[in-house]
Amino acid sequence: MSQLAFLGGEKSINPEKLSANLKWPIVTREDEQAILDVLHTNAMSGTGITEKLEEDFCRWLGVKYALGHNNGTNALLAAMWAAGLGRGDEMICPSFTYWASVIQVMNLGATPVFADIDAETLCISPADIERRITPRTKAVMVVHYLAHPADMDAIMAVAKKHNLKVIEDVSHAQGGIYKGKRLGTIGDVAAMSLMSGKSLACGEAGMLVTNDKGIYDRAIAWGHYERFDDRVTTEYLLDYKGLPLGGFKNRMHQMSAAMCRVQLKYYDERCAVIRKSVDTFWDCLRDYRHILRPVRVDDSIGNMAGWYIPCAHYNPEAVEGLSVGTFLKAIRAEGDNASFPGGNAPLHTQNLLRTCDIYGDGKPRRIAFSDWDVRQGDASLPVTGTIQGRIMCVPWFKRFDKALIEETAAGFIKVMDNYKDLLEMDKGAEVTKGSLHFFAHSKEKDKTG
Repeated sequence: MSQLAFLGGEKSINPEKLSANLKWPIVTREDEQAILDVLHTNAMSGTGITEKLEEDFCRWLGVKYALGHNNGTNALLAAMWAAGLGRGDEMICPSFTYWASVIQVMNLGATPVFADIDAETLCISPADIERRITPRTKAVMVVHYLAHPADMDAIMAVAKKHNLKVIEDVSHAQGGIYKGKRLGTIGDVAAMSLMSGKSLACGEAGMLVTNDKGIYDRAIAWGHYERFDDRVTTEYLLDYKGLPLGGFKNRMHQMSAAMCRVQLKYYDERCAVIRKSVDTFWDCLRDYRHILRPVRVDDSIGNMAGWYIPCAHYNPEAVEGLSVGTFLKAIRAEGDNASFPGGNAPLHTQNLLRTCDIYGDGKPRRIAFSDWDVRQGDASLPVTGTIQGRIMCVPWFKRFDKALIEETAAGFIKVMDNYKDLLEMDKGAEVTKGSLHFFAHSKEKDKTG
């Protein structure tokens, strides 16, 4: 039995080859030429190319309306406002997600109310959504976390019963499938990030999609002044044409739009390669699922889109309590430079959502317009509060290289077979927490955060 690299043995994974496989997005001369065309035609600040991208999105997803944004955060904020959220309203959402799924709703005077997640899918729990509904609840934010489709049938049933709008955050799962439908087409409105760390990556951009003309018109009126003209037909908006109601300028940069048109042409094909690669990795570890079990939707229900950071349930009880942090130190010592513990740090524990008076309201913004104190502790979100020490993320293979994938899996197997050698040094190890910022924004990749 070979000695763990963490304890002085030889590495089992080639980190250079692994890094090369993980490089993303795939940028070709076609992408470069599309961007150069924008530069040479001085079209950086227009909307013509963006509108062509929106047409592409409508055909691809099978929706009536798409609206490009300068980033996913503003696309989500526009979706929140367009869905009718305002002062004193509540939006039910997961705490276990990136901050941009949630916190900008406070700019509307509304407040997030956190529901727990499903322990298997890591997506918001439909049963816990219903438990959180009050007379002030206006909408539900559904995050298809790490590309796993949420339980949309159950969520839509709850929303219909209580007359709530459903917003889908598809930033992790662009193009994913749930029961034959594209994610983002099931709720009332959806928005997604298209920044460079996502599976559909085109620099810095976002997209809002909907089949509701009223929601589409409101999103235009909120932050697209140059398109707030006769194309907007919602009657009560007509008196305000020409100026953005939110005072925002959300226009997508046309170099990003041009690149995204090219990326979208090949996206489904590239996602199929990613799924084949990641599935091959998990197949190599099939005999170790008592220790590492993939967070993966059943093929009969949907797919994992471009996977977006493959994640696993880690079972410390199967390895005599070995912490996920120590386990991953050993994995990384073998040459895996891509795996890491935990997920996003839960939002409900953050001071911004507990004590921060952002706008001088005289009380924390989170409760500035609430009739009751919506702030929550871990006891009210038992899965969210304990999940950090029981999940980990593994390499997000972008290209099908069977030998490299098998080599990487062999490194994991080596650590799992030798876990007893790690137990002594693991005594007293703390649970490794996730980051508020997201995985693709590692300091190694982006010094600006």
